[in-house]
Amino acid sequence: MALFGSLSTVRAQIASSPAFEVAFAYVERCLSPGSAEAARLAAVPAGKTVRVELEQGVFALEQAYEAKPPADGKWEAHERYIDVQVVISGRELMGVIEVSELKLTEDYRAERDLMFFAPAPGGSTLKVGPGGVAVFFPADGHMPSLADGAPGVVRKTVVKVPVAGAAARA
Repeated sequence: MALFGSLSTVRAQIASSPAFEVAFAYVERCLSPGSAEAARLAAVPAGKTVRVELEQGVFALEQAYEAKPPADGKWEAHERYIDVQVVISGRELMGVIEVSELKLTEDYRAERDLMFFAPAPGGSTLKVGPGGVAVFFPADGHMPSLADGAPGVVRKTVVKVPVAGAAARA
C-alpha cells in the first residue's frame, strides 16, 4: 500500500534499488533551495508539465497547477510505473484506495500507463504540504491534485519509477 511522509521517512521504508536511488537523489535536489532542479520547478508556468529524463528508466513530470475541488477528482492507477509524488510548494489532498475496490472506466494502459476509475466511496485522504512525499504502487488507486481548502497553485514533481527496475518494499 502507499507510503507517505518526509523524504527520509519514505526512503527508509523502500528497499534500495538503482531506480529508486535515482528517484530519491533527484527528489533531494528538488527539495534543495538553490539547486538547478528547484529553480527549474519554480519556473514551470501554472498549467504546464515538463518531462525530465533521469536514469535507470526513471523520469519526472515537473508540474505547476491549480489544485482542484475534491468533487472534480478522479481515481487513477498505473501498472508499469510507481509514482513518487512530491509537493514542492503549496498544499494538496491526495486520496488513496486499493485498486481492487474500484471499477475501471477509462483504460489508457497501452499508450500512457494510465487507468481511470468510477467514483467510489472509502479510501483515505493524505494532506501533503511542501516537502511531503507520497509513493503509489500499482495496487494503489490514487486521486492527486485536490485542493486542501481554498484552491491554490501547487508545484510538484511526479517521479515515475519503472516497476521492473524497482525492488520490492522492505
